[in-house]
Amino acid sequence: MGVNFKKLAKKIDGSKHILIMMRHAKAESFSAQGDRDRELTDKGLKQAKIVGRGLTELGLVPDRIAVSGATRAQQTLERMLKLFGDKPSVDNRQSLYDGGVQAVLDELTHTPDKARVLMILGHEPTMSVSCQWLASSDSDPERLDLLTLGMSTAGVAIFGSDKPFNQWQVHSGTLLAVLNVKDFD
Repeated sequence: MGVNFKKLAKKIDGSKHILIMMRHAKAESFSAQGDRDRELTDKGLKQAKIVGRGLTELGLVPDRIAVSGATRAQQTLERMLKLFGDKPSVDNRQSLYDGGVQAVLDELTHTPDKARVLMILGHEPTMSVSCQWLASSDSDPERLDLLTLGMSTAGVAIFGSDKPFNQWQVHSGTLLAVLNVKDFD
């Protein structure tokens, strides 16, 4: 299923608030220090840069980013911030590593009304499950089906809504796109 970026850009422009849900980029499969300290591979570093550039080209530089405290999520964000510049405020959250869907809902609740683009950067299966909970009935069933398989590394789901994030509840956002690294290449 190819992505028409012109159509996607129009849908993005038609929404007052955009949520970007992202899984960290490709990480090593093991770390002697434990799961939380797994680092990105060379492939993961490239993935983060490609997605960061793609989001920037779509005009989706976040106002606020909530990111897991795990090393691989932090490294993904570091690569992307080089492209995003100084605009985003960043909140590091241990809860996005181990807090599940509730941690994602908490981030929405704590986002100010003025934020137009929010990015939540975390892990599987929390990212894909949260997306399924957040997707409204207006969402394309084919896109939702992609999420049942889980999000690939550096995968992105983009939601739109006219409601400020702190008013979102279950099924509040229209799923506009599910993208992987190859879509941005």
